[in-house]
Amino acid sequence: MPEVDHLVEMSDITKTFPGVTALSNVDFSLRKGEIHAIMGENGAGKSTLIKVLTGVEHQDNGEIYLEGKPISARSPQHAQELGISTVYQEVNLCPNLSVAENIFIGREPKKFARIDWKQVNERSAQILKRMDVDIDVSLDLNNFSIAIQQMVAIARALNISAKVLILDEPTSSLDMQEVETLFHGIRQLKGQGLGIIFITHFIDQMYEISDRITVLRNGIGMGCFDTGSLSRMELVSTMIGKNLDDLESLSQVKASQTAPQDQAPVVETKDLGKSGSIQPFDLDLKRYEVLGLAGLLGSGRTEIARLLFGIDQPDSGSLKINGKKVKKNSPLKSIWQGVGLCPENRKADGVVDDLTVRENLILALQSGRGWFKKLSRKKQEEIAEKYIELLDISTPGTEQLVRNLSGGNQQKVILGRWLATDADILILDEPTRGIDIGTKAEIQKLILSLAENGKGIIFISSELDEVVRCCSRVKVLRDREMVAELSGDEVNETQIMQAIAGN
Repeated sequence: MPEVDHLVEMSDITKTFPGVTALSNVDFSLRKGEIHAIMGENGAGKSTLIKVLTGVEHQDNGEIYLEGKPISARSPQHAQELGISTVYQEVNLCPNLSVAENIFIGREPKKFARIDWKQVNERSAQILKRMDVDIDVSLDLNNFSIAIQQMVAIARALNISAKVLILDEPTSSLDMQEVETLFHGIRQLKGQGLGIIFITHFIDQMYEISDRITVLRNGIGMGCFDTGSLSRMELVSTMIGKNLDDLESLSQVKASQTAPQDQAPVVETKDLGKSGSIQPFDLDLKRYEVLGLAGLLGSGRTEIARLLFGIDQPDSGSLKINGKKVKKNSPLKSIWQGVGLCPENRKADGVVDDLTVRENLILALQSGRGWFKKLSRKKQEEIAEKYIELLDISTPGTEQLVRNLSGGNQQKVILGRWLATDADILILDEPTRGIDIGTKAEIQKLILSLAENGKGIIFISSELDEVVRCCSRVKVLRDREMVAELSGDEVNETQIMQAIAGN
């Protein structure tokens, strides 16, 4: 039976998908007037747990209670009717409509068969005042900051009599001042007895706003903790599954390569940053070295990769490639400058499923040449065969569709694509994710070999042992800010974890 003081209680929740157990006997509870954070790395089960609560998915086993009564939401709309509302990180509102229209859209009060705009505006203002927000609700939404837009989305949820408010990464696009504005509004609602589930990757923000923390790892509940009693180091170790007592005794295989001291940086940034994405940072990379970027998911690692490669544009600072200042960078310009990027999501952003191994391997080289300087078919096949052999890509031939290869071999194709351009600088974002142990070791050896042959490599990985093994120097990120640099004997799991935790 549920505890009497619990607004929501989820007991023994299990959810499986074909070949995957997303949740295994997970318990979760939420009290009235509480902000309860759910923490965990990518794939931990946070989203699945929320989907079960809100009716997007149905659990295979377990019970859910709301105010002591068993519930089973059939859909997100049904969950809203029960009093459970979710506000996602992307504000799903209409910027060209007024604030009041966004709050009441689809549920406008009527008077004499017409919308009662006076009542819409008055009630919208009242709901926003619950969060201590005083704005002109008749103005279009796009006149206001993202933080205010988030609070308008929350107001819309409150307008349907929410008892439980789920905030899914609400601060991911906010700067520090906007976060404070949002947190002020959230605290007002907490004081009024609303139960708030707060999902975030930002450790500092979680400690600032939450009362309790539930940690998930690989679909398993690792425990519920009072925020004030859980140290940052204990939180990080619980999330990533490392026993702190055992870390010191682990034998570390260190990367042997170090950049010559007199080498000029091939990549150099000064106060490079993008508002709402990554705080200004300094970074330098030399030939013959593997520079690691370490941090939890959402810490800003991928955002740095996107800035360096020109996918995103900075709004502060400077970038130099091979000693030359880069203005208005772009992926094509990066290719011309000898920079390659293996993206975090190889399926969505890396390989092109409907193209062959040959076509995928020559894609960046051909893009750099332009379509008026097409590579001959013979040259394409020579290049493809060269890198299939060099990287030991397991494929029946150059004309095999890349989607038919294993994940590890697809990753090798992406690496081969950039080697074919003779890129001197490689940005590798999670290059071994989802790959079997044997292939992972092959790719790690290849990365070290490339550095030994003069490449400069930026290596991003969620696996700390992999960072330690491959990198001679590591930049640590926390909450979209570069917080530490480790080198030499400092590059070990304990020191990286301490920097991530803020110890």
